[in-house]
Amino acid sequence: MLDISGSAHLFGGEEGMLNDMRKRLMRAGLSAQVGLADTRGAAWALAHHGEGVAPPGEMLPALQSLPVAALRLGEQTTTALARLGLRQIGDLAIAPRAPLTRRFGPDVMMRLDQALGRHPEEITPLADPPHYGVRMTLPEPIGLVSDVMAGAQRLLTRLCATLTAQEMGARVFEITLRRVDRDTQTVELRLARPLRDPHRILPLFERGLAGVDAGFGIDQLRLEATQVEPLPARQITHVSTRDKGQLDDLITRIGTRIGLENIQRFLPADSHIPERSFIVAPAAYSDPASGWASANPRPLCLIPPEPIAGTGPQPPERFRWRRMSLTTGRATGPERIAPEWWLEDDNWRSGLRDYWRIETLEGRRLWLFYTPQNPGWFVQGEFA
Repeated sequence: MLDISGSAHLFGGEEGMLNDMRKRLMRAGLSAQVGLADTRGAAWALAHHGEGVAPPGEMLPALQSLPVAALRLGEQTTTALARLGLRQIGDLAIAPRAPLTRRFGPDVMMRLDQALGRHPEEITPLADPPHYGVRMTLPEPIGLVSDVMAGAQRLLTRLCATLTAQEMGARVFEITLRRVDRDTQTVELRLARPLRDPHRILPLFERGLAGVDAGFGIDQLRLEATQVEPLPARQITHVSTRDKGQLDDLITRIGTRIGLENIQRFLPADSHIPERSFIVAPAAYSDPASGWASANPRPLCLIPPEPIAGTGPQPPERFRWRRMSLTTGRATGPERIAPEWWLEDDNWRSGLRDYWRIETLEGRRLWLFYTPQNPGWFVQGEFA
């Protein structure tokens, strides 16, 4: 959307300006439809449903044969208007306004008035997004890793100052090294958390920069933050216990070797079913949770249910599990868990389960359950 008021004469008039636009777009390999009118709505309608120029002050004659969808109305509204016989803008312009407003609200007539110039609609220019990139050209080529790191430190200081001013943090950095033979090498750094602290970011670049082939020397360095996220400033005090970020830096260091997506953590899920009470998420794109909200402890090691010999609703005094003979020393329970009937799960088709925490005389601490509907005992977990 362009406001060309007072500039068309530089191209020989409006027609000449449109022709120049089309030729430039064609040379760029783009096909486009261009509309020009006194109002933004009329220009949009012509560009999307006709392509042409509306003479000054004559929007209705130029738009009356176009469909009502050219007024930037929703599909549901245009369908309802078509059922009333109002398929073109000319039909809508001569229709009574009051009944249409009562039925469709003020939006339909407002769009018509915007296109015809009866209702003002300004064109607000968009500000250019900030470019998070800095460059350094060296008077003499360098090749030592220490020299490259020193150059990267200068670039990081400048770039992080821009990020701080915009209250942004970078998740992905790219540093491009240009050699004297005009060959370039790029080192990418993906962070576990958005950062703008050059002292924390610089050591994370060391492994990538150490593997760069400097050739006959590097004469230019360019650093860009290719992926940024909002990172507002935080209020701190002398009694605050801030996270120093050691864990995030460790995740980043390991992620540069095996990939950030391969470092995962367990997070609690909103389900009382043991198998559904957690999810696995990449550690770099999730926050650690405080813990599982459960009144009863859960084992750290969950396994698929394994049957054991036992009869009755009370835990067996002696049983065999994984070729071990175990004796029940202490039993705590039962904790009854009902299946989630709205989910399909073959493991829970047997119905209710009564869970018991068993401490054996042999030292094993197991999580057993009993199924009343289909009597049987199973082991599903082991406490640490």
